[in-house]
Amino acid sequence: MSDIVQKLWSLAGNLHDEGMHYGDYIEQLTYLLFLKMADEKGIRIPSEYSWQTLMNHSGMALIEHYEVVLKNLGKEAGVLGDIFAQSNNKFRNPVSLNKVIGALDDEEWSSIDIDVKGAAYEGLLAKYAAEQKGAGQYFTPRELIRTIVKCINPKHNETIHDPACGTGGFLIEAFEYIFKELEKEKKSLKREEYDFLQKEAISGGEFVWETRRLCIMNLYLHEIEGQITYGDSLKEKYGDGYDVILTNPPFKKTNSVSYSRDDFFVVTKSRQLNFLQHCMSILKNGGRCAMVMPDNVLFEGGAGTKIRKMLLENFNLHTIIRLPNGTFTPYTPGVKTNVIFFEKTGEKTENLWFYDLRTNVEKISKRKPLKSEYFNDFLEKYQNRDQETERWKKFLFEDLKKRNFNLDLKWLKDESFDDPSNLPEPNVLIEESVNFLKEAIDKLEDLQKELG
Repeated sequence: MSDIVQKLWSLAGNLHDEGMHYGDYIEQLTYLLFLKMADEKGIRIPSEYSWQTLMNHSGMALIEHYEVVLKNLGKEAGVLGDIFAQSNNKFRNPVSLNKVIGALDDEEWSSIDIDVKGAAYEGLLAKYAAEQKGAGQYFTPRELIRTIVKCINPKHNETIHDPACGTGGFLIEAFEYIFKELEKEKKSLKREEYDFLQKEAISGGEFVWETRRLCIMNLYLHEIEGQITYGDSLKEKYGDGYDVILTNPPFKKTNSVSYSRDDFFVVTKSRQLNFLQHCMSILKNGGRCAMVMPDNVLFEGGAGTKIRKMLLENFNLHTIIRLPNGTFTPYTPGVKTNVIFFEKTGEKTENLWFYDLRTNVEKISKRKPLKSEYFNDFLEKYQNRDQETERWKKFLFEDLKKRNFNLDLKWLKDESFDDPSNLPEPNVLIEESVNFLKEAIDKLEDLQKELG
């Protein structure tokens, strides 16, 4: 798999020198890869726009024909239209386009194992997220995704949704997890069960058009025909409710607008708090949700307090894990995050279990990357819940009520503050201070509007 990624990524360097951004390259690669696989699989493509027609052109005639192909395929229905909608050619040099076509034509993509094929594409997305500043908002570390999916334990007959799906990491891992579990149990699905899982169970929403395209292609390479909606998931409630929600919403704390929805009980500009309200609303009765959330969601006053109160009084918020500093390195390294797990029960939370995987844990960095081993103890505690340990504590509802539903729960002494040489880097401290001040200004502006 790494050989395929390296082969395709080496072409990106040449194209970057010609002025094409890494994101543009992966987007163009998506168009061409789909055409190549469609040609191999016999998927219906108008003959005048097929892969073979690209092979029959050269020079500027190739560029001109490629642009015609993109324009016309974007008008088609189904996955074909989803992949090519609003597509544009970014190649300036026909030699560069010809090199990429040749590299793809050298491989028999349909014969490559699904796992290898999907991993190769995700490898490119990971490289893009790591190398291109800002792209990491669409990429959640695979080790974290796997841990969350194991905890939620999705089933083949459940609907699985991500309202901020990015390139589809959660959706793909949930799909693959289900088949791995069936294999362990030596079970197989009936045809209608497989069709439901492949064509109906998986869905998501994505705000960025180009990222939605990458998600659809990523799902396609994993043989998933998911329904990925384009637009702002927060604007309105949709669907009849989902059995499972897995999501990592954008880390941006505020939005330029507030969302006033009948199913939102608090009006706020905080995107994280609004995504939390959204997931609480669209989750089916008895459904399960896991969300990556920044620290401020656990302690923010005003709207934050009201939403946490509603969550604790009407849902079973049974688990929170505080993630290590730098978990999203190298994508968005400065943000401090947690994962919250809750079920829609209609009854109050009895016990909240909290796992602290940050205090006195070495920061994740390029030299010390996030590995699945980090989560082994948490997974064991999550599944058993038998007794408290140094990092694993239980809090009763009444304890949380006395704290005015502040969930910024800390009990371990941070040893780093005892050692001046081990303090956070100055840029990290500055970033935290800037975020704190921005949040304070937002709150003051909201208060100013309320006072007229």
